[in-house]
Amino acid sequence: MIDFHLDTRSGVSPYQQLVQQVRQALRLGMLSKDDQLPTVKEVVSKLAINPNTVLKAYRELEHEGLVTARPGVGTFVTRTLTDGSLAAHEPLRRELQTWLANARRAGLDADSIEALFTTTFRSTLRTTAEAQKTEEVRK
Repeated sequence: MIDFHLDTRSGVSPYQQLVQQVRQALRLGMLSKDDQLPTVKEVVSKLAINPNTVLKAYRELEHEGLVTARPGVGTFVTRTLTDGSLAAHEPLRRELQTWLANARRAGLDADSIEALFTTTFRSTLRTTAEAQKTEEVRK
């Protein structure tokens, strides 16, 4: 089952954070078809947020065809977002855990690690996209 959390410093609305977390869990194979999401009451109790926030997130996921609400029973996953790369996740996760441990040993705190990862990730995506555009122009 998914364990929701909220980051009040992210600038992302709580309902959107819930949606993103479900999508990530579906992409990483942490949620499967027919798995039940926590009830609205459970999420409200754990996160101390308005029930309408949870309902809005679940409605968006339902609109995307990822979950379906069964009145009186709960909200269930209807499809996943996993692909052929799922087998590569575990070795990559271990490498990332090693990298994170090295960053901690180097004296970086959580905010510095997140900043370093995020900027490097975005820079790499940009560089890759630019290289792809250049390659397409050459063709």
